[in-house]
Amino acid sequence: MTTDALQHDGTTTHEGEPAVSAATAAAIDQVEAHAAHNYHPLPVVVEHAEGAWVTDVDGRRYLDCLAAYSSMNFGHGNPRLLAAAHAQLDRVTLTSRAFHSAALGPFVEALAELAGKDMVLPMNTGAEAVESAIKVARRWAYQVKGVEADRAEIIVMEGNFHGRTTTIVSFSDDPDATTGYGPFTPGFVRVPFGDAGALEAAIGPNTAAVLLEPIQGEAGINVPPPGYLRAVREITERERVLMIADEIQSGLGRTGATFQCDNEGVVPDVYLLGKALGGGVVPVSAVVANSDVLGVLTPGSHGSTFGGNPLAAAVGLEVVRMLQEGAMQARARELGARLQEGLGALIGHGVTAVRGAGLWAGIDIDPSYGTARDVCLRLLERGILAKDTHGQTVRLAPPIVIDEADLDMLVREFEAALAH
Repeated sequence: MTTDALQHDGTTTHEGEPAVSAATAAAIDQVEAHAAHNYHPLPVVVEHAEGAWVTDVDGRRYLDCLAAYSSMNFGHGNPRLLAAAHAQLDRVTLTSRAFHSAALGPFVEALAELAGKDMVLPMNTGAEAVESAIKVARRWAYQVKGVEADRAEIIVMEGNFHGRTTTIVSFSDDPDATTGYGPFTPGFVRVPFGDAGALEAAIGPNTAAVLLEPIQGEAGINVPPPGYLRAVREITERERVLMIADEIQSGLGRTGATFQCDNEGVVPDVYLLGKALGGGVVPVSAVVANSDVLGVLTPGSHGSTFGGNPLAAAVGLEVVRMLQEGAMQARARELGARLQEGLGALIGHGVTAVRGAGLWAGIDIDPSYGTARDVCLRLLERGILAKDTHGQTVRLAPPIVIDEADLDMLVREFEAALAH
């Protein structure tokens, strides 16, 4: 992004973007000059945040309706999470898994109990959790199911998003994620999301697992048909195939339940967790499963220097304790119904469709009203932070701690942005 002109009022314009202050422009230009251009953020520079609100370098406040892709489910600067982090900072932050730490045991025990499983593999980022699950599923296929060596296959979904490592983008169908990054990792079969028949037909003797998001986030909050997850569970159990649910965005309260699978009455073999598990304080992710699955890992066969570090474990434990209380899930469920009702009223008035669950929504914009990014820029001018995806879809995922009045304001400002 390059500066076009300094206005008389001290604001600066950038090509294709609204005018911003000189302070904002300088901060953006510094990033553009020295950071790789792998993101196209909105022209706002956040300096401070609390709860559901952020403040930029000019002192202007915005309602955060993205929550760092669900990482900030419990709000910015959540007092309980900051207290847990501060206390652990004074003790020890990293030992590596070469030694035990006092913080790790309570975290993995509590998380396993929350998920109703035996074991936890702690990692750092969501992509690491996915990569770890791929390795576990393959090793399980060879050691437990009896698949021939190096022949294991994992079924994935069209429109999937599980991260951006080389192996993960190998089974993406998004050209932005794949162009220029080949050769790709083999061993994946892609089927339409929401089509249980296609999934069943794709299963063969070498199938190790089915990997899916219960709701596809990056695809635009793509919700499968009712009963689909139950059908996947029935098929995978019958065919002796692992069901791996990537709940990195959909889990930990976002959709009005601890996991989106809970809303469908489904228990997968493996949960993949991340984002909100670190409370927006530190990166924390996990693979959670029973010992008959995670037990295939042995010393030296997998690891991470920072995985399960004491600071991450302390914060993660407090996240689990908050979820054990159930208040966050109930709040997301109640406010989510309010959000979905308000957005649904906009259909036919600049909106062509609304999808979602809990405090998570994908809103398709009528092209005659502009692109989704156009709408996000209008929202920005009105003090709302949201994010576009795939051209015509706006994603909303406000922190669960958002006030009812602020949620109502979000809907009003969304309607106003469409009238722009």
